[in-house]
Amino acid sequence: MQKQIAILALAALFSSAVAMRAQEKKDYLSDTEADKIREATTPSAKMVLFVSFADDRIAKLKYSLAHPTTDRRRAEQLNALINSYTGCIDDAADVIDVAHERQQDIRAGLKALITKAKEHLAYLQELQKTGAEVDTYKETLDDAVEATQDALDDAQKAEKEISAPVRRKQ
Repeated sequence: MQKQIAILALAALFSSAVAMRAQEKKDYLSDTEADKIREATTPSAKMVLFVSFADDRIAKLKYSLAHPTTDRRRAEQLNALINSYTGCIDDAADVIDVAHERQQDIRAGLKALITKAKEHLAYLQELQKTGAEVDTYKETLDDAVEATQDALDDAQKAEKEISAPVRRKQ
């Protein structure tokens, strides 16, 4: 009887741990990506990771658009890629606020975000004008453009507010 209770308690503990881990992981990140974010030791490193994941989504989107298919779920797949990109950019921008409040150094992350956000914004805006099948992902694309512009503005503002570290003479 005690053995059965112990097994049930262990099973409940295991299932709650799995549920908690699932809640921590963003739905647009792979398990490997989520692990990398958790393992990142600094906000700047997390920003760089989110930016690299966003860059990966843009590369996949470019590839998908360059290779049209007759797949019935194509519009769903394109929208999922754009939503995933938007999630990565939003999370990178969220790290700015947290790091800024804690007065942590995020210069490297800001530099990566600003550089890539400018590239991504130009690409997304071009898609709005001349993108193939744009009618199937227009709303999602508009959200991505807005999120990218907001993240770029936040990063540029934070970059201006962060002062250079004081160097002491020795």
